[in-house]
Amino acid sequence: MNTVKTTFAGLELKNPIIISSSGLTDSADKNRRLSEAGAGAIVLKSLFEEQIMMEADWLGDPNMYPEGSDYLVEYVRLHKLGEYLTLIRQSKEACTIPVIASINCYHDAEWTDFAKQIEEAGADALEINILALQTDLQYQYGAFEQRHIDILSRIKKATTLPVIMKLGDNFTNPVALIDQLHANGAAAVVLFNRFYQPDIDIEKLKQTVGDIFTTEANLARALRWTGIASGVVNGIDYAVSGGVHTLGGIVKAILAGASAVEMCSAFYHKNPKSLVEEYITFLQAWMQRHGMQSIEQFKGMLNTKDVQGINTFERTQFMKYFSSKEL
Repeated sequence: MNTVKTTFAGLELKNPIIISSSGLTDSADKNRRLSEAGAGAIVLKSLFEEQIMMEADWLGDPNMYPEGSDYLVEYVRLHKLGEYLTLIRQSKEACTIPVIASINCYHDAEWTDFAKQIEEAGADALEINILALQTDLQYQYGAFEQRHIDILSRIKKATTLPVIMKLGDNFTNPVALIDQLHANGAAAVVLFNRFYQPDIDIEKLKQTVGDIFTTEANLARALRWTGIASGVVNGIDYAVSGGVHTLGGIVKAILAGASAVEMCSAFYHKNPKSLVEEYITFLQAWMQRHGMQSIEQFKGMLNTKDVQGINTFERTQFMKYFSSKEL
């Protein structure tokens, strides 16, 4: 009999399906249902640095006496952090699968002490998300990458939890960053987080929000960079996020080098229990057809071992593809 058990960031998962941070994971009751549906792990809805700071600043009236203003700001901050610690505790009580906390942050000053509290609340791991666009005209090349390393380093000093870095797809060379994150103690990386997509209403003449859900087309970029990075940066786990919609998506991710997949959009459209069952049934059947006894047996089978030849391969395939197309 084959097994779909896997290891991600030092955690033992009964299958590779991780429900990613979203509105699906913002309460203990929802997380209990996802656990009962058969998911391998859940990532709690992220605690956003901006959310805390904006609410705190809004209450911090500069016309108030300083001590009172400071008190309100600190109260909001501690209240939000306290709510999140409660979510961790309640979710751990309700679930029989690993519960991964998630912080969406931009600076490192606020989170080192809180990381320790997250560990004490019972989280099994901590996912760090530093998603931001770099648009400063005076931007120093490499500063954004260094911020990831600095935040990771400080958090690692405050907690023994496995730290997972969820990266955006706006890096010139994700491989070099992953190598540095690994050197600074990251247990895993997730490729990739997704920016909210912009759109424009041409009749109302205003900016609007595009589609918030991923599609299968989003999978290709994560497969490419997981395949490249896992071929050269060993000793760190990978998860593919975004674009796993078809049943074969999980198999593709593992073949590229991932230990797990983080899924969200698909679960907004279908009952979690039936969806998990479909994915696991397909995965087991595929493994049976190909004589695979475990995830480890085919993980990274199709990653990119020869990174020196990547550009040549890409250019060759590009020329082959378009030279064969006729108008």
